[in-house]
Amino acid sequence: MRSTSGSGAAPEVVRLLRVVGAYVLVALVLAFFALPLLWLATAPFDRHPGVDVSVPRFTLDNFRRLLDTPDAVNSLASSVVLAVGCAVLVVVLAALAAYALSRVRVPGRDTLLYALLLLSSIVTGTAAMVPIFLLAADLRLVDSYLGVILVLTGGLLPAAIFILKDFTDATPRSYEESARVFGASPLRVLRDVVVPVVRPGLATVGVWSVAQVWGNFLIPFLLLRSPDRSPAAVVMYTFYTEGGQPDLGLISTFSLLYSLPVVLMFLFVSRRYGFRFHGGIKA
Repeated sequence: MRSTSGSGAAPEVVRLLRVVGAYVLVALVLAFFALPLLWLATAPFDRHPGVDVSVPRFTLDNFRRLLDTPDAVNSLASSVVLAVGCAVLVVVLAALAAYALSRVRVPGRDTLLYALLLLSSIVTGTAAMVPIFLLAADLRLVDSYLGVILVLTGGLLPAAIFILKDFTDATPRSYEESARVFGASPLRVLRDVVVPVVRPGLATVGVWSVAQVWGNFLIPFLLLRSPDRSPAAVVMYTFYTEGGQPDLGLISTFSLLYSLPVVLMFLFVSRRYGFRFHGGIKA
């Protein structure tokens, strides 16, 4: 009689090796993404930070040096002004446009929407750099927050409208018809009926807009000529010596402060409008 214990153990060993291999692969991927974040969390507190991750020799001198650096703190305030201004404009204009495209039958509306989205992806800020600057100069918007906000808003609007239109299409028309029966105007229907249902979409577009503006370098670098108005993405470029060597202490400290607002905003919005939010209208 042949023993089957050996043949039965072989599949178990193979299965175990597969599980171990999968865990090792996941650990390597996590380490690949976690090491830069670990460096970002430890380097600002290191007396002599390097490019490798090591136990920091604790100090707060890097933060003191950053506070003494001209325009470093002002640049964060400038980034907040640009990001909030663009996010408000993008959310409001995209919501109005998405509602109109979703509810009004305009000939060729889908073609128009896809064309705008395609053109916004092809004609980027780099390709349109010269005409954007000349237009801003003619309108006297160079070295002003308004000029940067308008240019960045125009670049973000097509994708924002495309995203919000999907949310608006999913809103039941019966809600709006019930409100119209009681005499609600179109703007009131949008404000009191549609907006409460598509709040997750509005939050998504808002966070996305802030993230896009927060890390934008080219447009503010071109249009804002005064150093005290430059946002954080532009000021970080100055933390290099004349020979091109990075000041790792200042760069790591500024990067930590620079990333915190976006991370905190993402956590807040995710907790407030995340998967637990299902929309709806209360009577």
